[in-house]
Parts: sequence; C-alpha cells; structure tokens
Amino acid sequence: MNEVTGMNENPLDLLPEVLLAASAVIGLLLGAWLPRSRQWLTGALACAACTAGIVTAALAAARPVETAFGDSFALDTLTATSRIVILSATLLVLALAMPRMRADRREAEFYVLLQLASAGALMMAGAQDLLLLAAGYLLASVPAYALAGFRKDGPGTEAALKYYVIGALLGVFMLTGITVLLAAGRATSYPALRTELAAAPGGLVAAGTLGLLAGLLFKAGGVPGHFWVPDAVQGSSAPVAAFLTTIPKIGALVALYRLAVVPLADADLPWAGLMAVLSVASMTLGNLAAFFQQDVKRLLAYSTISQVGYLLLPVAVAGRTDLAQEALLYYLAAYALTNLGAFAVVCALPDARTIDGYRGLARTHPALLASLVVCLLGLVGTPPTAVFLGKLVAFSAAFDGGYAWLAVVAAVNTVASLFYYLRWIAPAARTRRPGTDRGTVSRSAAVVAYGAATGSLVLGLFGGIVLDVLGGPFAG
Repeated sequence: MNEVTGMNENPLDLLPEVLLAASAVIGLLLGAWLPRSRQWLTGALACAACTAGIVTAALAAARPVETAFGDSFALDTLTATSRIVILSATLLVLALAMPRMRADRREAEFYVLLQLASAGALMMAGAQDLLLLAAGYLLASVPAYALAGFRKDGPGTEAALKYYVIGALLGVFMLTGITVLLAAGRATSYPALRTELAAAPGGLVAAGTLGLLAGLLFKAGGVPGHFWVPDAVQGSSAPVAAFLTTIPKIGALVALYRLAVVPLADADLPWAGLMAVLSVASMTLGNLAAFFQQDVKRLLAYSTISQVGYLLLPVAVAGRTDLAQEALLYYLAAYALTNLGAFAVVCALPDARTIDGYRGLARTHPALLASLVVCLLGLVGTPPTAVFLGKLVAFSAAFDGGYAWLAVVAAVNTVASLFYYLRWIAPAARTRRPGTDRGTVSRSAAVVAYGAATGSLVLGLFGGIVLDVLGGPFAG
C-alpha cells in the first residue's frame, strides 16, 4: 500500500464527475425548452463535457496520490485511468447514438441518462468508501434500466424488465453485504476497514464480501450475475448495447480491484481462489454459450461475459504481484476500444442482425469488414491488437501471482473463442446470395468503427509506453 500524501475536500478534485453531472442537469433543462430539431445541442454539450473531463483527468493524473472528502474518493492511477477510459468510451457511444437519435422526441433524455450512468461508473471506480460505492452502483444502474427499454418496443421492454429485476435483486444482496461489513468493521472507509476486518470474525467478513460481490459482478456482467446480459443486449438498441457491455464493466472491475488491495488485503479470506473460480466460470460459460449464436448482438453479449473472465485474472492476483494493476487497467482500455469497435460495425449495418446478414461484406464494404476483422480477432487476442498485449500481461500477472493454472485455462479458452468469431468473419468473405439486401449503411457509425479498429492497433503497438504509466501508486 502506498502512502497518501495529503487529503482535501476541494470539489475541483472531482471535476470530471462534476462536469458530467452538470452537463446532464443542464441537458435535462435544455431538453424541456428546445424544439425537437435542436435537441442535438444537448448531445453536443455531453460530448464537450466528456472531452473536458478527459483533459482534466489527464492533467490530474500528474498530481501526487491523495484522497478527496476525507477518505471517500481516491485520486490515484486507478481513478485517473478509469476516468479517461470511461469518458472516452462514453464519447464513442455518443458518436454512435447521435445520428440515430436526431430529432427524436426524447433525444435529450437519452443523453442525460447516458451521462448519469457514466457518472455512476466513474464514482464506482474512484470510491474508497462502501456508502459511496453503493451510491455509484445505484447511479450506474437506474439510468441504464431506462436506456435498455428506451425504444419502448417489445424486445426493449423485456430487456429492461429482466435487467431491472436481476439488478434490483443483486443490489439488495450488495446493500446487505455492505451492512454486514459495517457491522464487522465498524466503519465504511476502506483504510479503516483494512485494520478492522483483519480482526473481525471470518464468517461475518466472508458473508459481507459475498453480498458485495453479487452487486459488482452484476455490473461487470460476470458469473453469477450474468443472466441479464444476453437478453438486455439483444433487446436494446445497438448503441445502448455497446454502452451496457463496456462502461459499467470498467467501474465495477476497478472497484473489485480496489476492494482487494485495500479493505480486504489483510482479511482472512480466500480472495484469490474465489476470483479464480469466478474467472474460469465466466470465460468458459461465455465461450460455450457463444459458439452457435446467430444473432450478432447476442454473440457479442456472450463474448463480453467471457471477457470478464479474462479481466478477473489480475483481480484474482491483486496484491500478489506488481503486474496486476497495470494488467487490469491496460486490458480495460484495450477491451473498451475493441468491443466498441465491434458494436460500431453492428451500428453501421442496422439491417444485418444475424451472422448470415454479413455475407459478401468483403465486396460491398471492404473497409468495414477490415474493421470487423481487427476488432473480432482483437477480442480473441491476436497480435498486434491491444487486447493481445492486455491478455499477455494478464496471463503474466497470473503466473507471477502463483496462479499458473488459471493462465493455462484462460489460454485454452482464448483458443476456443476463435471458433465463434471466425463463424462471423467467414460469411462476410463469401459471395453474397442473389436477391438479398443488407440495407442502408450508417456512415457515422462506420467512421467510429474505422477509428476504433485503428486505435486498437495503435494502442497495441505502443502498449509498452502506456503500461509504464499504469503502474503508478494507489490510495489506501
């Protein structure tokens, strides 16, 4: 644990979060007064808030490690990286959504909900107090429920209902777990809990931790909180599906890592073993369920469950190796960029809902196919994409942390995942059947796909430089 150089209660320390929340509030007010043709201004305001937040987060990353508002919110490498990744991902989702939402009667509401849910993910990533973590969970969840059913059609309503029911149930488990940990540790602040939980009854700490894990694994989309993912992703619009499978996951996984290295670091818990089991379950179940999926959004939904398994590798060995933190942060950035690139291709071809709908893409839209290939093979972990380096560092962290068997299982799952990604790529390179029509192509979404695929390659090629930055100190 690294020494915190100072504490303060300056609201400017939370400037990225404040900018996003303020933009949401202003956008809600503007949406009530602006005519439908000009509600795009609220989306432009959201993009400006995200851009400003990225700049302020990058500037704040150079400052010494400290905490804000007592010990409630950490200002360290974990928070700075999460801010940049979450806000950048939100920008990409906005770029995918704005052309679709243009002149919609609820356009402003969509942007407001998106910003509030992203702000919740930011709070989860930086929270160093159980109560703030619970508040971030609720802020990330409630707007997301509305986003899942935003279209108000049958599939969207079903998606929102399943998402809400499972989220509410596991949210109750999470709040119960926080209550139990409060009883065991007589505090909610992470530094105080680290001392108290080490001397608390083991059964009480274990029960509270399991309840807390239920909520965080729901947000991450990992086993056993994964049941909502396929139906919510398939039933919601493609930009919302891209959001649900990316941004909440970042906040939840960083929160899990922070729990491991601060409040639970000295507790008598089999943390590494539990995380290893959940990692294997997530990657294996996600891969097996994705093998024969025909709907592309459902395939990506199971893919994101499997990706949680790989992302849990550094969480499992948190505190056991210095590679864990940089492995998690780099992999999260790589995954966000690559996953959003794959969904951008789905957004660019709104009428191609199944794998067979992509048949002949090589001849009609070769650049779009190239982006799809880079992103799908990137999710496998093919060099020189960013996810390849992310998996390599995550596997190295598992080896270094004494869990070589976990890295071997992850490698086997990685090879197995190649099957269902190739099932999507193969028809796109084949001749298209006469009489079929793929429909219109969204140029804006295609541009996002090109940018994300290129970014995945660039991040992979210059990953060594990025990794050097991500190993900085954390608050605790």
